[in-house]
Amino acid sequence: MTTIVSAVVLGIGVLLAGNLPWVIVLAPLNLRLLPTLPWAIAPMAVYLWLYWRFAGGAIGPRDSAAFRRASLRANPLSPDVWGMALFTGFVGFGALVALIVMMAELVVMPASQPIVTPANMPATTTFALIAMSSVVAGVTEEAGFRGYMQGPIEQHYGIVAGVLINGAMFGLLHAPNHPHAVLSMLPYYMAVAGVYGGIVWATDSILPAVALHVGGDVWSLGRLWLTGQPEWVLSDASSQPASAAGSHSTLFIAAAALVILSILFVMLCRTLRQQTRAAIPSR
Repeated sequence: MTTIVSAVVLGIGVLLAGNLPWVIVLAPLNLRLLPTLPWAIAPMAVYLWLYWRFAGGAIGPRDSAAFRRASLRANPLSPDVWGMALFTGFVGFGALVALIVMMAELVVMPASQPIVTPANMPATTTFALIAMSSVVAGVTEEAGFRGYMQGPIEQHYGIVAGVLINGAMFGLLHAPNHPHAVLSMLPYYMAVAGVYGGIVWATDSILPAVALHVGGDVWSLGRLWLTGQPEWVLSDASSQPASAAGSHSTLFIAAAALVILSILFVMLCRTLRQQTRAAIPSR
């Protein structure tokens, strides 16, 4: 239990140390001062680079450098492992889509706060800030949740416990996105954590998960900006669950797709783990 508590606290601390400067300072300030230019990207890029190096043990106190390097899990991978990891992630994303369709047939999917920008902010500036927000989220959330948090729990209690605990924390910390649907959305966030956490377990590296996370957030935030709909609302029909509409065929198809893609994802993770160990026998 001590391992779990310390991993959760440290993981959340690593997350907040990375994203709070962007979320509460730089991004809001860019909306008020010189909103025509994405000037906040430059200072955040410098901060994020220093944050990454400190979290990975490259700078900072030497006596904790080895611990920080191991905790971040930013281990380099061969091109073959990278390709397999990304393919596995896309299969996982397919399973997530099936889960969203199934959830939409059972419950009303919540809305999300729209992205509001100043009237004089160009679309290019908005997209640049969205892209930077995606980078910040991908780097800091994978470092905190799948690196510092999942790692110790995974080592002591196994991958299932590691994914479930970091997935629960992942979902609870996203509660501000839908404060009235925290529990109903928890399975979705735990499944997302399962995709990223499974790939991290398979490769012993957060790097592919960071790449997938950044790309996924660029798509989801860009869609939210353009349509006003979050990634878990695939269409306007999501506001009408199957129990009210009277049709269950979509539910059965989505459930079957979820099972098939989830099994394939697990099989690919196991193969990827073997491939990673064969590529780097010393790890």
